[in-house]
Amino acid sequence: MTKSFDPNTESFNRLLKHAISPRPICFASTIDKQGNVNLSPFSFFNLMGQTPPICVFSPVNKMRDGAKKHTLDNVLEHPECVINIINYDIVQQQSLTSVEYKKGVNEFEKAGLTPIPSDLVKPPRVKESPIQMECKVREVVSISNEPGAANLVIAEIIKIHVEENFLDDENNVSPFTLDLVARLGDDYYCRVIPESIFEVAKPIRTIGIGVDNLPEEIKFSNYLTGNHLGQLGNQEKTPTKEMVENFKEQLKQRLEIEKFKPIEVRHQIAAKLLDQGDVNGAWFWLLMEL
Repeated sequence: MTKSFDPNTESFNRLLKHAISPRPICFASTIDKQGNVNLSPFSFFNLMGQTPPICVFSPVNKMRDGAKKHTLDNVLEHPECVINIINYDIVQQQSLTSVEYKKGVNEFEKAGLTPIPSDLVKPPRVKESPIQMECKVREVVSISNEPGAANLVIAEIIKIHVEENFLDDENNVSPFTLDLVARLGDDYYCRVIPESIFEVAKPIRTIGIGVDNLPEEIKFSNYLTGNHLGQLGNQEKTPTKEMVENFKEQLKQRLEIEKFKPIEVRHQIAAKLLDQGDVNGAWFWLLMEL
């Protein structure tokens, strides 16, 4: 059974933040027209385009009274910002900057973070952040004046800075070293550690055959999950009969193949291979007619 919820209720608003997660978090550093610096974290944030490179974050109106946040006031007064990426090393300091300090209070000082000059914009960067992006604010879209309403800050990234210890010789960044964090619902966060990272083949230049074209025996297997079927359906083509026969002959030379005869065993082996990312190997086992 599925339980449904309507907007503008406490349950709905709380569930949204659990459902749409994990959300990456950014520090947005901004300045007002007097030059006062503000630093605030936002998990309503993401990359939205590459040409030009665009990110969007949203300082929502305060739930209590609908008041605008200082970050929003600042980008309207001075349309520049720096998007500083947050990792585990500064997650607690990030939380501290979300305190509703009075306007003019410098959150860099409150959180014990180090401001460093930007090259092309006036707001400073966060030295402790592994990646910092200087941005020009192209547009601010305010949805309404209601409490909790979005104010979409559309920012064009004009320069990016990366701490050298996170780069390899070809200037690539590995997700295994960044130690990123993300926001969940309530007070929960998650951490991107090596144990939580996995790869999914992305069909960019190929057309997968689709789950609908899998043989019935495979499609309705008791041992293959939806993820397994997705991996198989992502293949552009299945192994030919000749390839399967060659695989079968090689297998016969290595082990007593009769013990693998039941379809249940073949599907269990295929499931393990798919979990290991060996899609081709799984196809051979599934297509063998023993």
